[in-house]
Amino acid sequence: KNEPLFEAEIDTTGASAGNDLSTRQNYFVLHSSLDLVEKSSWTTNNMYLRVVDKVNHQQVSTFLTAGNVKFMLLHGGKGEEVVKNFFNEVYGYFVKLSMNPFYKYDTPIASKAFDARVRAAARAYLS
Repeated sequence: KNEPLFEAEIDTTGASAGNDLSTRQNYFVLHSSLDLVEKSSWTTNNMYLRVVDKVNHQQVSTFLTAGNVKFMLLHGGKGEEVVKNFFNEVYGYFVKLSMNPFYKYDTPIASKAFDARVRAAARAYLS
């Protein structure tokens, strides 16, 4: 199942939010990278798969959980260590959410607290 459980468009440059066309293009780039993520997942035992695709001066970095949930980040070339630390923090939030008895695994994440924590981590690591 390749449907997003959580999506967030985070602008760390301080510019206004992207228009509908760029949002759809970003979604397309991430979705088209799923095949490369699957291919990369068989070549390493690491959860952090690094940059799996590059499109139009943007890079797609991926983190694969033990439960085969994919965290994907479309960015303009952040450092490997910064992206890895961001993914590790988001993974910690995801594990805590998964342990919540009110969250049904593999369903869209609607938690405002989860969203706020992911956005705070993005500001901390990706700015």
